[in-house]
Amino acid sequence: MNRVELKKKLDSVMSQLLSEKKVISPLDVLLGAGILSPKDVEDWRFGRVPYLEKVCRANLSVMTFIMKEIKNYADGAGLKSSHTGYVRWGTKGKKVPLRFSKSGDAKIEAAYATHYVVRTHRNVDGE
Repeated sequence: MNRVELKKKLDSVMSQLLSEKKVISPLDVLLGAGILSPKDVEDWRFGRVPYLEKVCRANLSVMTFIMKEIKNYADGAGLKSSHTGYVRWGTKGKKVPLRFSKSGDAKIEAAYATHYVVRTHRNVDGE
């Protein structure tokens, strides 16, 4: 799949996520685009995979492109960014943070942990 086809696929996935969930997360986009399988995500969430990018069906260049497209789409749609902490499942109360990238670079980790949500508008009187 070339970049034009990939962008089209990503836009379709993000549009669907936005209409169904009112939120776009990199994890959901990667699942929707077929870059990750639900089993890959489960293995990562339970700590059977050291970092998420290890099981992504795309090279780092493509992953960088995908992450930029998610941010561009969210900015274009006027979505609000929200950090989400990802912790390992099955640790009985211990909050073991999960890693997204091999490098563990803070900017990369933050990008994966950022969800984009629809902004809510409130009147001054709270209605």
